Amino acid sequence: VRDEYAPKGRTEPGVWALPDGAERYAFRVKNSTTTNLTPEEIHQIGLAQVNEIEGRMLGVGHQLGYPDLKSFYAAIKTDPKLHAHSRDEILDLYRKYIDGMYTKLPDLFGRLPKGKLEVMPIEEFREKEASTHYVQGTPDGSRKAHVMVNTGDFAKRTTLDVETTAYHEGVPGHHLQIAIAQELPELPPYRQQENYTAYTEGWALYAERLGKEAGFFQDPYSYYGHLQDDMLRAIRLVVDTGFHYKHWSRQQVVDFFHEHSAIDEPEVQSETDRYMAWPAQALGYKIGQLEILKLRQYSKDQLGAKFDLRAFHDQVLAGGAVPLDVLSTRIHTWVGQQKAQASLPVASPTQER
Repeated sequence: VRDEYAPKGRTEPGVWALPDGAERYAFRVKNSTTTNLTPEEIHQIGLAQVNEIEGRMLGVGHQLGYPDLKSFYAAIKTDPKLHAHSRDEILDLYRKYIDGMYTKLPDLFGRLPKGKLEVMPIEEFREKEASTHYVQGTPDGSRKAHVMVNTGDFAKRTTLDVETTAYHEGVPGHHLQIAIAQELPELPPYRQQENYTAYTEGWALYAERLGKEAGFFQDPYSYYGHLQDDMLRAIRLVVDTGFHYKHWSRQQVVDFFHEHSAIDEPEVQSETDRYMAWPAQALGYKIGQLEILKLRQYSKDQLGAKFDLRAFHDQVLAGGAVPLDVLSTRIHTWVGQQKAQASLPVASPTQER
C-alpha cells in the first residue's frame, strides 16, 4: 500500500483529478441515478432541497418555542428525554412504529407482502462498524426479513430518527418493496432480486414521507428527526457533486454539513469520507424519491378525481426494482390506460408543492 498503491492515488478528493475525470463522474452519476441529469442539475436540485427542508425544520423549531435552528440544535443535544435509556428501549420503539404502520398499510396499498418482518439488535461485536439496516428474507419464507438495529452506546443516541428509520428500513420502505418483489410470480428470479439504488433507496425515502400522510410523526421531535434524515439526503446531492464536479475541498464539504444540519461530527466525517471514496452512489436516494413524487403528481394531475393512491403505489411496486426511466414509462403507460378506460380528457400537469 505504501510503496505501490498510495503514491499512484489521486491527491485531490474529487474524481475530476483523474484522467478523464469529468467523463468518469458523469458515467457514475448516470449509473447511480439511472437518469440523464447532469452533475450541475443535481447540484442545483440539492441546493433547492436543502433550502426547502431547512424551512420546514425551522417551522418545527418555532412550534417548540425556539427562535432559530442553532438554539434548537443545542437544546436537543442536552435534553435527556430525547436520548435512549437502554438497548431495549430502542428496539421497543422500532417495533412500536413498525407495528403501528402495519395497521395503515391497507389504506395505502392494494398488494401487501406475505413475508413477515422482525426487529433484532445488531450483534455487539459489529456495533462500532454497522448501522441500522434491512436484511431481506428468503423467497420461500424459511428465513424472515429483519430490521437490524444498532443499540450500542445507547446513552449517546437520540431517539429522534427512530420513527423515520423504522418506516425507511421496515414498512412501508425496504421490506414492503423487496418482499413484494420477491413474491411477484410474473418476474423471473433475477428480477425478483434486482436492485437499483435510485429505485430501492428512493422508494424507502419516499416511504418515510408516507408516515406523515398516514397520520404518524405526532411527536414534533420525531418529525424533526424525519426532516433531519431528509436533509442528509439533500446535502448529499450538493456535496457529492461539490467534490467531484465543482472541485470542492474536504473542508468545504464539512463546513456545508455543519452550516445546514445538526449531524454530529463523527457522522459528518464518515459521510464525507464515503462520498470521496464512492463517487455518485449517494445521489440515488434523493433523486429516486423526487422522481416518485413527480410521477405521483403527474398521475394526480392526469387522472383528477379518478386518481387512486393505492393503485399508484401498486403500479410503482409491481415491476420490481427498475431504472427510473423504466419506472416513468410504466407509470405513464398506466395513466394512459386509466384515462382510456374512463375516457378522461387530457389535463395539464401542475407542480407538486
